[in-house]
Amino acid sequence: MSDEGKLEDSKQEDSKQEVIRSVESRSGTVALVGRPNAGKSTLMNHLLEEKLAIVSNKPQTTRHRIVGILSEPRGQIVFFDTPGVHKPMHRMNRRMVSYAEGALNEADLVVLLVDASQSYGSGDAFMTELVGRVKAPKILVLNKVDRCKKENLLPEIQRYAAMNIFEEILPLSAKTGDGADILLDLLFERLDLGDQLYDPELLTVHPERFLVAERIREKVLIETSQEIPFSTAVVIEKWEESDQPGGRLLLYASILVEREGQKKIVVGKGGSMVKRIGTAARLDLEEYLERKVFLQLNIRVERDWRENQRILSELDRETGVE
Repeated sequence: MSDEGKLEDSKQEDSKQEVIRSVESRSGTVALVGRPNAGKSTLMNHLLEEKLAIVSNKPQTTRHRIVGILSEPRGQIVFFDTPGVHKPMHRMNRRMVSYAEGALNEADLVVLLVDASQSYGSGDAFMTELVGRVKAPKILVLNKVDRCKKENLLPEIQRYAAMNIFEEILPLSAKTGDGADILLDLLFERLDLGDQLYDPELLTVHPERFLVAERIREKVLIETSQEIPFSTAVVIEKWEESDQPGGRLLLYASILVEREGQKKIVVGKGGSMVKRIGTAARLDLEEYLERKVFLQLNIRVERDWRENQRILSELDRETGVE
């Protein structure tokens, strides 16, 4: 066969495979739910192979439903990374829990993440009861298996299997990625055939402005003490693009706190803490945005902002999701 004939056959085969992929393409939404610090954001980031959701070791890091879009030849999965379900003490926390419950009821599939390194408790019982009421197919992920003894896994698997809630129970490590490919296969197998929900070039539906604020907040969580992270938020006050080609992005952001004492902690002695936060955030943003960034941080006291409807609505609008 001539080279031209081989080339034509190759084109026909590629076209045939494209038709097969189109016919067999699966798509749908998957809610990642669980208690605080179960590893939902870490898992989604690993599956997307991109850092979309911010991550820290502090509870309640995720405050909104974060939408991550995975597109590949098998189809498209739209992930909902949700806030950890907990007992809400403020209006903000009640909203967080409502975002998680909303994702549960809207998703085509539900993945419940459980921290396998922690003993089963009342919080886990509440989560399984909550998830058990959902009609969508459910998969249980026993996460953080890299931090627990293997002999402890079998009793946990048996415990959850006896509930007859889950179609699959999968030990996994979101941190190392061990088991993540198996989970992805299980998800695609259970999604219906159908067209993709979003442009395959999209990673998320959130505007860049929101994602930038989240990355700044991540640095606040990482750098500050236990008291501070629960009562802080980040608002982008000004976003100025340079007129010069390759010029810097000028960002002015406010870190919200509830009390003057908290402001002193975030500022630090001689401004050391806010400088550390700003430097870490700027370096991260320059890598993420692939350009130079000038970042100015202001610490703003907004008393009881977690109960303030106006501020909470403003933060909701920044997500770009209704």
